[in-house]
Amino acid sequence: MTQQKKSLRKKTSSKTINARRAGHQYERDLAKELRELLGDEDISTSRYSSRKLDDAKVDIFGTQKYGFHIQAKRYKNNPNLFEILNEMPTDDCINTIFWKKPHVGEIVCMTKQDFYELLIILINERK
Repeated sequence: MTQQKKSLRKKTSSKTINARRAGHQYERDLAKELRELLGDEDISTSRYSSRKLDDAKVDIFGTQKYGFHIQAKRYKNNPNLFEILNEMPTDDCINTIFWKKPHVGEIVCMTKQDFYELLIILINERK
């Protein structure tokens, strides 16, 4: 490769590579946790199992039969949650964002309407 071509290639910092690697690891960790929690060996990362879901901003494959899509984010800064939810599929599944902020914790985000739907289901189950 000529020196000119080398200089034209976009340089990727080691921080960017490490952040991508950490994000991919978070997806694998979530898939493993869900497999164990639900006892379902079909749950995996969509990067591994479904290019179509991965392209649709869904990171975990196999949760759709339980009514959920999951997008995993591992960011130091706040991700644009509204934008992410808007990019996810618009079907009968509840779109959720699992966000891990390093050294702080993890949260799950969804729309208020989806939360209310889950709340109604929980209330009706307890009657």
